[in-house]
Amino acid sequence: MYSIDDLLTLMSRLREPEYGCPWDQVQNYKTIAPSTLEEAYEVVDAIEQGDLKQLREELGDLLFQVIFYSQLGKEDNAFTFSDIVSELTAKLIRRHPHVFPEGTLASRLTAPLSDNEQAASEAKIKASWEAIKQKERDAKGYQSVLDDIPVNFPAIMRAYKLQKRASSVGFDWHDIAGVYDKMGEELQELQQAQAEADKQAMEDELGDVLFTAVNLSRHLKIDPEKALRHANQKFEKRFRAVETQACEDGVEFLDLDQQALNHRWDMAKQTVDKK
Repeated sequence: MYSIDDLLTLMSRLREPEYGCPWDQVQNYKTIAPSTLEEAYEVVDAIEQGDLKQLREELGDLLFQVIFYSQLGKEDNAFTFSDIVSELTAKLIRRHPHVFPEGTLASRLTAPLSDNEQAASEAKIKASWEAIKQKERDAKGYQSVLDDIPVNFPAIMRAYKLQKRASSVGFDWHDIAGVYDKMGEELQELQQAQAEADKQAMEDELGDVLFTAVNLSRHLKIDPEKALRHANQKFEKRFRAVETQACEDGVEFLDLDQQALNHRWDMAKQTVDKK
């Protein structure tokens, strides 16, 4: 069995100027960033497929991204893998005073919490977590509670993060009814922009509809990214079933009119959704 030290040695060897891998030698932070996103998505896909064997492999690929960045940091005299681990450990200890009461890894509660105490502490833990994170942002000189939300997040994820962060300082709808009302308002504005054939206004209003849909998911306590992935998977399965039906019937897909497509779609829904 290889260890993390072996993996760090391997990474160093790959980057050796004379005897390393030509591809790895020319990489930098920006060139491997797309691979990091890809590997993270593959981890999520393995989880959603329930494939633990594949998950183990994908987690290794994701870990390799961290190892690669740490090697680049070491070469730039910016940070090492040990720095990454140490800073992460310190941050997690700091953010979990309910687990590490003295702020050290060795410290622990003198007695386990009762069920009632556990339930009562959840709200306090959440409030404490946000307060500690805000202190960290203040220490870094951030001027806004939104400052450290990465611009390059996928749009749905970033919308969710922006709304959640704004909500942490009280900027939010008091109840979900207001969000539903807002959704109706945004849809009307989109229809008006379409009626006026104003392309820029349509784009703006459609963005507002999507942003409000994310807000709705947040109030429903549903992960919008997960919900949309599920919708994508559902559509794909149904569409493939329609293709299969058409092929078995010897029918060209493009020859089907709207009524025939709707009929086959309903059949596919019944077949696929029962599985």
